[in-house]
Amino acid sequence: MAGCGDKGVKHGPGKQVGGRTIVVFAAASLTETFTALGKTFEASHPGVKVKFNFGGSSALAQQIDQGAPADVFAAASPATMQQVTGAGRASGPRVFARNRLEIAVPPANPAKVTALKDLTNSKVKVVLCAPQVPCGAAALKALKAAGLTVKPVSQEQDVKAALTKVRLNEADAALVYRTDVKAAAGQVKGIDFPEAAKAINDYPIAAISKAPQPALAQEFVQTVLSQQGQTTLLQAGFERP
Repeated sequence: MAGCGDKGVKHGPGKQVGGRTIVVFAAASLTETFTALGKTFEASHPGVKVKFNFGGSSALAQQIDQGAPADVFAAASPATMQQVTGAGRASGPRVFARNRLEIAVPPANPAKVTALKDLTNSKVKVVLCAPQVPCGAAALKALKAAGLTVKPVSQEQDVKAALTKVRLNEADAALVYRTDVKAAAGQVKGIDFPEAAKAINDYPIAAISKAPQPALAQEFVQTVLSQQGQTTLLQAGFERP
């Protein structure tokens, strides 16, 4: 992939750029929105394929720092982006969205969870994201703001894994993003809680410094920042930066 440069190729609406792949590393909570934006990008760039690597932001940052070939990184927190920019792998990140937590419960809500304090009940099986993952860091921040301590039955490596535990009735509740609850409509129910306002995550995006496809990387970033990109994010439940 590293041998496929952009030299001599012109981009723009309707331009043939032919037979190349752009690799985007993105936080798991961006799965639905970025998949949709990827299709939009492919439609306006004939011959270009967008390949995604979705996962926990901290794990993705580590992969990039270890030299994994990537063109774009979209993280669920500035701290995880800093892992990449601090290592000189990217620069000039732009915040493109914000996200807040909700309590996800099964549709029937068997544990009768109605507020954040209910998660402190030892009889309630709670799942959190791992502390190094942005959704886990946000959960700890919200719990601290509320003066609460929760002992989770498991700590997951990304927000989708935490949500899956609730979807499969392996947990009574999980602290996940509002956007993930919305994406799983009908499979889980979301409960808002006021302390979520104290732990809102900013989502930064940046082109990787040594991107195999540097021009396409910049164009993908612009697609996310564009009005169309912002509309897609807002419809999914993200907030404006």
